[in-house]
Amino acid sequence: MWDFIVDRRSQLLINAFNHVYLVLLAVVFATIIAVALAVLVTRMPRLEPLANAVSAIGLTIPSFALIGLLLPATGLGDTTALVAVTFYATLPILRNAIVGLQGVDANLMESARGMGLSEPAALLRVRLPLAWPVILAGIRVSVQMSMGIAAIAAYVLGPGLGVWIYTGLTQIGGKNAVNYALTATIAIVVLALLLDLLLILLGRVTTSKGIRV
Repeated sequence: MWDFIVDRRSQLLINAFNHVYLVLLAVVFATIIAVALAVLVTRMPRLEPLANAVSAIGLTIPSFALIGLLLPATGLGDTTALVAVTFYATLPILRNAIVGLQGVDANLMESARGMGLSEPAALLRVRLPLAWPVILAGIRVSVQMSMGIAAIAAYVLGPGLGVWIYTGLTQIGGKNAVNYALTATIAIVVLALLLDLLLILLGRVTTSKGIRV
């Protein structure tokens, strides 16, 4: 298998880069969407049961079923892959963002407003920083999950390491079928672990020392 990797290292690196790019782009979009929805839920508590239900039920939708629903609207290619990964990536972040924002002491928010901070300023300078460790935990779960889900991109002609997995499955019995699938799978696992390590480091850098666990 080592010779297989060496002979195709350029394509492997390209696929790995595309895979990580797809996941990170989806997680960035998912984080923005999830935090915005979480802020809305904290302002309108009656929406919390609905948000929790969507978060729980959404994870039960099979990825291929979601792709089937998206294809008439977005067609084959990168767009469908990005929308699908973003959808799943949003769910764990949304749940954690709601918990994190709700966990901020109301007295702290009152103190912030008493010091003259507007509602948006208090959100950005007090509430979100205090909720950030919990939100980041959701982002870490989201990234790990998205690394696997992104492999489905190959089925809609999207980018990433899923192309090699799909190639291996379609060439079962062929000379390099196992090498294609196994190499891509191992690469996804390794990249997922590296991204998680980077997120842990990001947490250390971006979390205030006063609330760091």
